[in-house]
Amino acid sequence: MLEINNLVVKYGGITALDNISMNVEEGKIISLVGANGAGKSTTLRAITKLVTPVSGSIKYNGVELTNLSTQDIVKMGITLVPEGRHVFAEMTVEENLMIGAYLRKDKENFKKDIDFIHEMFPRLKERSKQLSGTLSGGEQQMVAVGRALMSNPKVLMMDEPSLGLAPLVIKDIFRIIEKVNQEKNMTVLLIEQNANAALKISHYGYVMETGRIGLEGTGTELLANKQVKELYLGKSEN
Repeated sequence: MLEINNLVVKYGGITALDNISMNVEEGKIISLVGANGAGKSTTLRAITKLVTPVSGSIKYNGVELTNLSTQDIVKMGITLVPEGRHVFAEMTVEENLMIGAYLRKDKENFKKDIDFIHEMFPRLKERSKQLSGTLSGGEQQMVAVGRALMSNPKVLMMDEPSLGLAPLVIKDIFRIIEKVNQEKNMTVLLIEQNANAALKISHYGYVMETGRIGLEGTGTELLANKQVKELYLGKSEN
């Protein structure tokens, strides 16, 4: 579905991605784990053309994405939930969700999708008329995820969805990722420092180390890998 081959991205004279290659299969949860600065976020930014690769290929169902604009990539069904819970603070929860659907033409399905989001995040239904800027961090992350789902994506990319959240909220977020994948057959590309939580729900994973893919395997294989355990799982028991 999504194929990355020999991708190179540089920031000035610094190589952020050094010939990385990876595949994201349709209907699967794929995780990118690793330390800060490893290149995880840059990978997602390259897929959505927020940064322009120096060389390499990114293909989505056979279409080369490096030649397209960010807007065209979003129209193809690739949606990014960025790090940091970016919401429109002066808009209500409901307005934030509806903004996620601005490119959609199937208006008849809006109600069904809103109901699905309210089922996953009951607090968003309770706070639908509340300004998003007044919500807690966990609730804002729910808004960000819900807004992305309202675009009805084929590939949902999430950048550190658990960052800065309480343990119980983190469990909710990962439960929702699994639910969306299973019930909507949605492909998920997940970036996480919380390697333990991410790999537990992932069909496949890649471990990034300073701009390169260091290890790869199924989620189960990586959880059992001694090197992964020593480097990334020690403090990730949420």
